[in-house]
Amino acid sequence: MTAAATTIYDPANGDFEAVDGELLPDMLTRRLRRRRQMFAFAMASHLVNVGLLIVFAVAGTTSGTIVTAYTGCATLSVLIFLAISESGLTDRLQDHFFAVPYTGITFALQLAFIYIAPEVSIVFLCALVLVGSVVALRSTPREGIAAWLLMTAGVAALFAFAELPLSLPSANLTERIGMLLTFSLTVGRVMFIGIFSSRLRDELYRRRVELEAAYKRIEELAELDELTGSFNRRCIMRLLDDETIRAQRSKAPCTVALIDLDWFKRINDKFGHPTGDEVLRTFAITMFANIRSIDKFGRYGGEEFLLVLPDTPQDKAMQMLDRLRLIVQSLDWSAFSDGLTVTISAGVATLDPHDTPDTLLARADSALYAAKERGRNQIASA
Repeated sequence: MTAAATTIYDPANGDFEAVDGELLPDMLTRRLRRRRQMFAFAMASHLVNVGLLIVFAVAGTTSGTIVTAYTGCATLSVLIFLAISESGLTDRLQDHFFAVPYTGITFALQLAFIYIAPEVSIVFLCALVLVGSVVALRSTPREGIAAWLLMTAGVAALFAFAELPLSLPSANLTERIGMLLTFSLTVGRVMFIGIFSSRLRDELYRRRVELEAAYKRIEELAELDELTGSFNRRCIMRLLDDETIRAQRSKAPCTVALIDLDWFKRINDKFGHPTGDEVLRTFAITMFANIRSIDKFGRYGGEEFLLVLPDTPQDKAMQMLDRLRLIVQSLDWSAFSDGLTVTISAGVATLDPHDTPDTLLARADSALYAAKERGRNQIASA
């Protein structure tokens, strides 16, 4: 099942669950679970109202018929909307909770019973407060203001034109207990809605943090070589372009080194590709441990690596590369396989005023070729 991402995204509902425009099965399950929770709370809230009406019926304030009628109407409304939810008909809607129609029906139900049973209107007026709280939870500011004006107008019209004998039942102890319970349970339900809203915000914040971390990790993986953890070719070339432009603008020296692992094909043939992979990884780790934080190191291709040294003149770069060469040579490579030794050769070139990244790399490559021609395990400058 697919749909456009804009069809199912609704900031007011807090749903950020469209992935590449798809309605994923786990997301649909999560939505259904949330709708069930909402209808469970709605039914529980109606049952609280039924309990309060029973208290007032016992006190003689209202009749059992009112209790039965309200119970039947509230239950029927919840069951109808629950059936719609379970059918999945609302999955493609922005308001997949079907909150607007359900809130309208609930509002109309409370107004109707204020008119039918004004002697216990306090129960239904408090229920309207809960309706307003739910509207505030799942609406934009504009929708919230519109709902508030509509609810106020509805109650005002009822009070102005119906001439209902509204009162606060307190003639006897049972009625006073009913009033206390009405107040207490209304406040409790409003607080529950607030706590539920806070949990939703916390969950959305947590999911946003997780998504940001995932996106950051994706960006890192897009820039890194999977085997060595160094920058991949595309990224290191982009960094070289940036450093070239910066150096030419600031007139600062910038040197690059093309580094090649000597006889790497022989290592793969003799000791196997898994050992070759470990050699590449260990070499990269060694480089990271011995270069500066401003230096950029990436895999240029195969066993060739590119090291960009900002603010570094050629003589200093030669010293750095020779130190790295000695470090690599002195490692105990036999830990991977008996008889294994690894050395490197490098070609070093410093940016000239007329250089481009391509010409700079070409000169470094020529120097690397010269280092290999001289017998490898050495550093040559362009």
